[in-house]
Amino acid sequence: MKSSVVILNKRARFEYEILSVYTAGIVLTGSEIKSIRLRQASIIESFCEFNKSQELFIINMQIEPYQYAHNFSHKPKSARKLLLNRKELRVLHRKVITKGNTIVPLKLFINNRGLAKLDIALAKGKKLHDKRQDIKERENKRNLDRIQKQHQSHR
Repeated sequence: MKSSVVILNKRARFEYEILSVYTAGIVLTGSEIKSIRLRQASIIESFCEFNKSQELFIINMQIEPYQYAHNFSHKPKSARKLLLNRKELRVLHRKVITKGNTIVPLKLFINNRGLAKLDIALAKGKKLHDKRQDIKERENKRNLDRIQKQHQSHR
């Protein structure tokens, strides 16, 4: 089963410095997975946090209601449990407790077996000057590519 459903969080790499990436499963209902397959989901404003029993949940993930599931529809912004092995959860929990670290979703996708997976990252928030530096580097690379392209076309 080849799937092309990929929902990205483009703001995450701009606003956070990515320290490590994990792939987690998500506990979903039938109408939620059907909406994701139709690309009716957004992870831009979402974040991950632990509850009291040290289970990891994604908060603020928007999944639009599936239009054909009238009686058994889901709440669009409810908290959804993430599935990682116990060792990964312990490592993440220990690192999130330290100041400045957070867990942000990077990519929501359907794997080869048809299951919804979420790439999450342990991240540290960037300062304003870091963001400016990223923008400057991107513009410099763009200008360099433009100059190289002009130089090659004049030959």
